[in-house]
Formats: sequence, C-alpha cells, structure tokens
Amino acid sequence: MARDYYGILGVAKNASDQEIKRAYRKLARELHPDVNPSEDAQHKFGEVTTAYEVLSDPQKRKIVDLGGDPMDNGAGRGGGDPFAGFGGLGDIMDAFFGAAAGGGRGRGPRSRVQPGSDALLRLSLTLEECATGVHKEIAVDTAILCDRCRGAGTAEGGSVKTCDTCGGQGEIQSVQRSFLGQVVTARPCPVCRGFGEVITDPCQQCGGDGRVRARRTVTAKIPPGVGDGMRIRLSGQGEVGPGGGPAGDLYVEVDEEPHEVFAREGNDLHCQLRIPMTSAALGAVVPLETLIDGVHDLDIEAGTQPNTQLVLPGKGMPRLRSSGRVDGRGDLYVHIEVVVPTKLDDEQSALLRDLAQLRGEEAPALAGNGHKHGGLFAKLRAKTR
Repeated sequence: MARDYYGILGVAKNASDQEIKRAYRKLARELHPDVNPSEDAQHKFGEVTTAYEVLSDPQKRKIVDLGGDPMDNGAGRGGGDPFAGFGGLGDIMDAFFGAAAGGGRGRGPRSRVQPGSDALLRLSLTLEECATGVHKEIAVDTAILCDRCRGAGTAEGGSVKTCDTCGGQGEIQSVQRSFLGQVVTARPCPVCRGFGEVITDPCQQCGGDGRVRARRTVTAKIPPGVGDGMRIRLSGQGEVGPGGGPAGDLYVEVDEEPHEVFAREGNDLHCQLRIPMTSAALGAVVPLETLIDGVHDLDIEAGTQPNTQLVLPGKGMPRLRSSGRVDGRGDLYVHIEVVVPTKLDDEQSALLRDLAQLRGEEAPALAGNGHKHGGLFAKLRAKTR
C-alpha cells in the first residue's frame, strides 16, 4: 500500500509547492535531531524528509497522485513502473554507472553555507520625489547574520561531528531490484540533511541556521525620473543565506502616488488651467506653479480658444536611461479651459449686451456648411464617397 505522503506533512492533496515547503520546514524544525534527539523524532524526521523529497519533485508527485509510491521499487508485483524508484536521469545514470563500480556515484555532502534569497518590497513615492530623486530610509524584515555564532551555527565551545548515519557522505544509498537487476540509488541523508555533519550543540539564538530574522534599516537611493512599477536593485541588501552565506539582493519597486494637479504620461506632464473668458479674449500673463521648477509666467494670447493646448518644453519629468543617468526632460502640456460666468448682475449683463451689439453678435448664427472652404460637412461627404 502506497504511503500517505500528504498526510505525513499534514497538507491537502491540492497544496501548492509553497504550502508543502512551509509544512516541511515547520516539521523539520520540530523533529530535527539537533533539536529533538529522541529515536521517535529521528524516525519521523526521516519520514518527513522523504515525503518532502517526493512531493517537491513533480514527477514523483504525479506518481503519488496516480495511487503509486515512487519510493517503492515494485518488488513482488506483476507490473508498475520499473523506474519508479528513481528521481530522474541522474539517479538512473548513478544506478548503471555507479553500480558497476560497486556503489552510487555520490555527489558528496553539500555545504552549509548557501547564498541568500532576493527580497522585494514596494516603496510609495510622491510625483515630486520621482522627479527630483530622493534618499529613503526603509525598514526591512529580513534574515541577518547571527551575531552570536557569526554564521557557524554552533554554540560557544560547541562542535560539529561527522554524521553517523551517512558517514559524512551527505547521502545514503539503497539497493533496489528491478528487471535490470540490482541497482544502487542515493538520496540526501535525512539526519544531516545532506551536509555530512551534525552540530552537536547548536547556537541557542539561531538554532544552528547561522542567521536570524530581524528588522534593519536600509538607505535606498532613488534616482530622478523613476516611475510607477520600476525596480531599484540594492546589491547585497537581501536575506543572508544559511550558514552565514552571502546575502541576496533587495529590489525596491516604486509605487507612484497620484498628484492633485499634474498627470504623468511617460516623461511628459499634463495639467489643466482654468481662465475666465475675459482673459481668453484679452490675453493675460498667468503665474503657473510647475512641479519642480517654481513659478513660470504663462503667456495667454488674446483670443485663446477653449481646449487650447500650450507646451512648455523641458518642464516635464527627467528622462531616466537604463544606465541610471538622466538625459534631458520631458515637456509640460497646459490644457486651457475657458470658464463662462453663470451668474451676472444687472451691470455686468448690460456691459455684455453692449459688447455683443458692438460686435454684431446679438443672435447666434450657425456655422457655414463648408461648401467654399472644405469645412466639416465637406470632409464628411469625402469620407462617404
């Protein structure tokens, strides 16, 4: 009968790879011989390690889901997969070439010192900060080097001894029978987890891992011109690896906050300026507060029409190149909205009537149909031909 590998780890059959990994780590910390030296715990630790080895391998997990046992060689059965006991091509090669030499090829013990993982966090920035660049102090919850054992994993005066189970090889070999004859396979030692060594007296602060979880402050230098979704790489600021291994990288992803006045489109900025109809008709100079260049005197020409667009070259966002250097600036587009008054007193109404009379605008007139000048109607007729 196939073993219940899901039950051993305490996860559902549809558990994700991350859920399986978390369940294994939790049980491994509780049952590891360095923490729990009892024989029962050692036996369970071996079962947990085997279950994780099976369920973390897509091929072996598929065999389990089909009702088989990839760790069972099928001896005494009339059928079954003759290669079910192998984890992949490497084990098959070990079986043929290693067995001919009298044993598995043995990859040897793996180092306790492993590189750390990269980390990712989001950083909220205002549009002004994205435009000018900024230095930000960021609090990061990560793995740092254990300051008590300095990554060694042993308590003061503690030692590391050769694993009695695997003899320091970091793996154990087993002989299996198949239709090809006897073959030898190897898998990581469940006691030392493939290290070939066992810490007799682990550090009380890090539990032998050589690192601890802590919060530290990192300074992120944000260059001018960054935008929403961009990532800044801080080399060596990620998690310290097991055994005090080299730290990974920290990636800071920019989350650009919306601005009350300016809308960003690539390296260009857009804003809306509302002016009274008198300023649109007579012209005016309007002080415009830009994003980072201070006040700019914007010249509104006489007769400016609604929805007119004025362009201020070089008043937009800095252009950030892939090298991290800034090369020029985008433009600022000012969209003019002419405001028509809705409440007029008697004197104001009289003045506007006088103006309308002087300009011959007492009654609105329809615009020409475009026969002579190729206007709107002419363009519509041209499209339908």
